[in-house]
Amino acid sequence: MEDEQAPAGIDPSIPSVARMYDYYLGGKDNFASDREAAEKIIQLIPESRANARSNRAFLSRVVTEIAGRGVRQFLDIGSGLPTQENVHQVAHRIIPDAKVVYVDNDPIVLAHGRALLEDNPHTAVVQADMREPKALLDHPEIRARIDFDQPVAVILLSMLHFIPDDADAAAIVAAVREVMVPGSHLVISHVHAGDRPVAAHDEAKAVYRATTAGSVTTRTPAHLAAYTEGLEVIDPGIVPVQAWRPEFEEDTAYDLGKPGILGVVAKVP
Repeated sequence: MEDEQAPAGIDPSIPSVARMYDYYLGGKDNFASDREAAEKIIQLIPESRANARSNRAFLSRVVTEIAGRGVRQFLDIGSGLPTQENVHQVAHRIIPDAKVVYVDNDPIVLAHGRALLEDNPHTAVVQADMREPKALLDHPEIRARIDFDQPVAVILLSMLHFIPDDADAAAIVAAVREVMVPGSHLVISHVHAGDRPVAAHDEAKAVYRATTAGSVTTRTPAHLAAYTEGLEVIDPGIVPVQAWRPEFEEDTAYDLGKPGILGVVAKVP
C-alpha cells in the first residue's frame, strides 16, 4: 500500500510538486495522487512534460557553463527529488571538489537526497524554505559549507512561480543577491503563460492549489529582467529554457507566445 511506503509525516494523498516534477521527468518516486495531478496538468498544457525535461537539460548546460568559468560553489534552492544529472554530478565532472548544497522543505526530498549523498563529502542536503530567505541563507549547515565571501552559483530552478505575490518573489531574489559577491551567478527559471487561453491557466492553477505548494503564478520576461537588473546577463539572455545554448540548433528558434519555462543566467559584476 502506498500509505505504508510513505515516510513518517508524509500524506501520500496530497500531491507534491517535487513528486509531480519527478513524474514529468519519468521518475518513479511519486504516489498515485502525484500522477493524477500531473496528468491533469498534461491534459491542460500538453507541453508540460517536454517543458520539464527541457528545464532539467537547461540546468545541466548552465552548471557546465558556470563550473567552466571557475565557480566552485553551488547553492540549489528548491532542488527537488534526486534524478539524473544533478548539480553535483555535472559540476564534479569539471571541478571534482566543488561544493554543492541542495535546499528543500519537502521531507521526501530530504530523505532521498541524504541517502544518495551520505558518502559524498562535497555535497549536502539542507532543510529550509525559500519563503524565509534570510533564515535560509543564515542556516548554519549552509554557512558551514558555502563561503559567501567567494563566488557562488545560486539556482532557483522553477521555484519562484510558487510564490504568488510579485513583491515576495522579488524580495527572495533581492535577499539572495545581497550575499552574492562579484563573480557569483544567479540562475532562474520560471513558467510563463504565453497566449494560451485563460481558462487553461485557471484550471491548471486549481490543480496546483491542491498540492503542497498551494499555487502557481506565471510571470513574464519583464519580471525576470527585473530580477537580474544590474547584473551581467549571459547570452542568449532571457529565453525559453530549451533555447538557452541548446544542444540542437533547431531549439534556437522559439515563440514567446507559447506557454513554457523561461530561463536566465546572470553574473554579479
